[in-house]
Amino acid sequence: MARRTAHPDRPAAARPAPPTRTRRLLLLTGLGLALLLVATAAAASVLYVRLDGNIRTDDAAARALAADQAARPRSLAPRAQNILLLGSDLETVKDSERSDTTILLHLSADRKSAAAVSVPRDLMVQIPRCLRPDGSRSRAQYAQFNWAFQFGGAACAIRTFEDFSGIRIDHHLVVSFTGFQEVVDAVGGVEVEITEPVSEPEYGITLQPGHRLVKGKEALTFVRTRVGVSDGSDLQRIERQKQFVRSLFDKLRDAGTLTNPTRLWPLLDAATSALTADPGLESPGELYGLMSSAGRIPSDQVRIVTLPCVEDPDRWGNYQMVKGQGPALLKALREDRPLPDHLYNAYRPDGRPKT
Repeated sequence: MARRTAHPDRPAAARPAPPTRTRRLLLLTGLGLALLLVATAAAASVLYVRLDGNIRTDDAAARALAADQAARPRSLAPRAQNILLLGSDLETVKDSERSDTTILLHLSADRKSAAAVSVPRDLMVQIPRCLRPDGSRSRAQYAQFNWAFQFGGAACAIRTFEDFSGIRIDHHLVVSFTGFQEVVDAVGGVEVEITEPVSEPEYGITLQPGHRLVKGKEALTFVRTRVGVSDGSDLQRIERQKQFVRSLFDKLRDAGTLTNPTRLWPLLDAATSALTADPGLESPGELYGLMSSAGRIPSDQVRIVTLPCVEDPDRWGNYQMVKGQGPALLKALREDRPLPDHLYNAYRPDGRPKT
C-alpha cells in the first residue's frame, strides 16, 4: 500500500499549541505536593525530636547492671522480651524514692501471646548487694521487695527480681505518678468497676461504688489506695490494678490506638513525658515498636496475673511465694511457655487466693 505524502504545494499542518494552562496546573500541583511532603516531614521530625527529648534515660541503672553482669541470669528464650515496669512514688515520698507497683511484661518470642505479672510490694525476698550512684554498695538483706528500689534504684529492683525469679530482664521502664495520670488522660480515661468506696485523703477524693470512667487523680486513687479498702492488703490493691490494666488495654485495642500512628503519637507524647527508660528503650521508635508488638497480640492471649503469694506467718503484713505455684509460674515465663491454667485468675476480687 502506497504511503501518503504531503502535497508539495500545501503548507504543513501546524502543530497544536502546548496546553499551557494544564501544564501550569500540573506544575503547581506537583509543587504543592512537594511542599506538603516537606512540611509533613518537618512536622514529623519536630514531633520525633520532641518525643525523643521527653524520655529520660536511666544511665545509672545501665552502669550498675553492667557492673553486675556476671551475677545476672542468662536468657533461655532470647527472642522473647521481658520488660519490668516500675511505678515510682517520688512525688509523695520526700526523703526517698520507692516503687510500690511492679509488673513484669512478658512478650512471647512469636509475639502471639503476652503475660503481665504483678509482684506484691510486700513480698519478702533476698535483696543482693546493690551498687549505688555514689559507687558504694548496699548490704545484702532479707526484706520486702519494694525496698530494693529504695536501696539502689531500678537496677537493684531488677537484680532482686532476677535473683528470685531466674528471669533475665531485657528492658525496664519507670513511670511516675504524675506521668501515669497524663497517660490516662491522653486516652480519655478508663472505665472501671468499683465494688466499695475508695478514698484518698491526700487528694480529697472518694470513689463511690459503681461503673465509672476515671481520669487523673481519680485513676491514681483507684490503682494506688489500699488503706481503708477491703482488708487493706496489697493483694486487693493489685486486683484493682489488674482490672485497670485490662480495661486500658481493651480500650486501646478497640480504638485501634496501638496500630494507628496518628492516634498513637499523642499517647506516646504523654507516655514519653512520664517515662525513665533504659538505653534500649530510650527512643520513640523503640517504644513504638514495643507498643505495636503488644497491640497486635489478641486480647484472649494476654494473661494478667499476680505472682502466687500468701501471708508470711512470721511477718504480719508481708507475703511469701506459694510453694509449687510461684516457681511453676516463673519457670513457664523463663522458658517462654504458656502459663499453667490453674494460675490464671488465681485470686478472688478481694485479692485473696482462690482455694
